[in-house]
Amino acid sequence: MSLTVIGLIGMVVLVILLFARMPVAFSMGLVGFAGIWYITSLNSAYHVVANELWTNFFSYNMCVVPLFVWMGFIALHSGIGERLYIAAYKTIGQLPGGLAMATEAACAAFGAITGSAIATTATIGSIGVAEMKKYHYDMSLATASAASGGILGALIPPSLLFILYAIMTGESVGALFIAGIFPGILLTIFYSGSIFLRSWRTPAIAPTGPHTSFKEKAQALTGGLAETLIIFFLVMGGLFVGIFTPTEAGAVGALAVLAVSLIRRQLSWQGFVKSLGETTGTVAMVLLLVAGAMMMGRFLGLTRIPYEMTDLIGGLNIPPLAILLLVLVAYFVLGCFIDTLALMLLTVPVLLPLVTSLGFDLLWFGVLILLASGMGMITPPVGMGCYVISGIAKVDLMTVFRGVWPFIIGNIVCTAVVIAFPEIATFLPSLMS
Repeated sequence: MSLTVIGLIGMVVLVILLFARMPVAFSMGLVGFAGIWYITSLNSAYHVVANELWTNFFSYNMCVVPLFVWMGFIALHSGIGERLYIAAYKTIGQLPGGLAMATEAACAAFGAITGSAIATTATIGSIGVAEMKKYHYDMSLATASAASGGILGALIPPSLLFILYAIMTGESVGALFIAGIFPGILLTIFYSGSIFLRSWRTPAIAPTGPHTSFKEKAQALTGGLAETLIIFFLVMGGLFVGIFTPTEAGAVGALAVLAVSLIRRQLSWQGFVKSLGETTGTVAMVLLLVAGAMMMGRFLGLTRIPYEMTDLIGGLNIPPLAILLLVLVAYFVLGCFIDTLALMLLTVPVLLPLVTSLGFDLLWFGVLILLASGMGMITPPVGMGCYVISGIAKVDLMTVFRGVWPFIIGNIVCTAVVIAFPEIATFLPSLMS
């Protein structure tokens, strides 16, 4: 049996295990271990497991994961999200669709200190949907705007997905964080523009909120946004000019969020303990996924499937841009069925040789696949962001799904713009010290 056939059998077994609802980490780890054992030997498979786990999990750079995750959970339990929504709400709430646009703005700002799509969706959604319900917003628009905002939490740095992408590709975590800033802002603008146009054409779906004075706007921005901007520029600015390594930036960010929470006296002891417990659980899940992906990646490397695929596609008489579009369409389709984190861990090791051979910038490609796969957070049947909002708002799931299509269109347009103008993602990293 050829190595390619062995690899294909392993991928089929992996798909079967995933459909059988075995956890993704264990599915990848089991198939990878069994494949390496079959191709080489049991001792070799044990050696690969030990070597991969030790090399990657006991490295200094891996500390960046728990630090940024903890930073996000502290923010989640300290009321920062509520203050951000109030600031956005008082600033633009009186515009057509203003409360929904405020939800997007708050998601973008909260994502700048959490890095978690689900945390962003849950925190801002729980506040925003309740306010929009009070002002008689169409529930499809209200819930979909909150669900789609989670993508901003994953794209705008710091981002857990960017950290894992950096681990798999060897790219700089700091450079990837910086690369996500402009695309994240652009996506926020497209989402808000979509809401504004729908609300302007059909005012009944989004009644305007109350008008606020300039003084109220200034007070809300000062009280809700200032601390977030300080933390963001402290962390990202330190990375940009080379003062901090990504791990140090995570530590500084966690300390800054903790300090703000303590100064405002809005983080209880129970909230602090809960943030530690949730961080431990999240980090354990992420590390298991990374371990499984590493095992699967080593197995596929032995079968040479990634390199065979590179040679096959490279031999086709189609331009690199067409190949890129096919890859992004595949990410969008797969994202409808597979969680974004698992999808990235499954596919990046396979695609890396192809992307490298085509000469694509890996920072730019990382932003593109996060945009493409992130749409899976709001598309049926998986749509994790939609499930979260449906549970929080006590709204039928199909109501949420009916409202997401304008946001998917906005995401596609944003992706097309970043493809046409790669400098949107690569300009800031090129200036880094």
